[in-house]
Amino acid sequence: MKEINVSGQKRETTGKKASKLLRKEGLVPCNLYGEVKGENGLPEALSFAVPATDLRKVVYTPHVYVVNLNIDGKERKGIIKELQFHPTTDALLHVDFFEVNETKPITIGIPVKVNGLAQGVRDGGKLNLSIRKIDVKAPYKQIPEILDIDVTNLGLGKSIKVGDLHFEGLELATPAQVVVCSVKETRASRSAAAAAEE
Repeated sequence: MKEINVSGQKRETTGKKASKLLRKEGLVPCNLYGEVKGENGLPEALSFAVPATDLRKVVYTPHVYVVNLNIDGKERKGIIKELQFHPTTDALLHVDFFEVNETKPITIGIPVKVNGLAQGVRDGGKLNLSIRKIDVKAPYKQIPEILDIDVTNLGLGKSIKVGDLHFEGLELATPAQVVVCSVKETRASRSAAAAAEE
């Protein structure tokens, strides 16, 4: 997985009013949920703020990053868990990070890339990509940037499901019956098949 560096500062005060003031200064309120557990046994959040400009390269991209967070000089690693945007302006309001380390498995959605010209497309069909990401589970060092899927032998009217796939060192967390891609029949493929029969 790609890594990217982001620096932030710890937030002393939290809440709506404090968050509003931070946003006026061009900062985005963030939380990092990690190993530290509170009295109730739930993960305790480290609250910090990051300049909105620094988060652009992490948020507005198709890539999935491990973020090297430098919070007041202390290094932590995290992945984006949740993003909140303003409903009308689409401005980034809040980011939740989930802390990662080299041994603990994480579950994350990785983009799918189809390779090859499907047999069904050569026969006049149309390739249809049903999902853009597949959830995988593994320590982050083992997770690739993209999941390559070879569709060369995919015939007309056929599909590839998550359960048909296997990637070394990865556990697939998306349900096995979910269709990743398929070749749909088109009018051209139907008329070609009819012509071949005649």
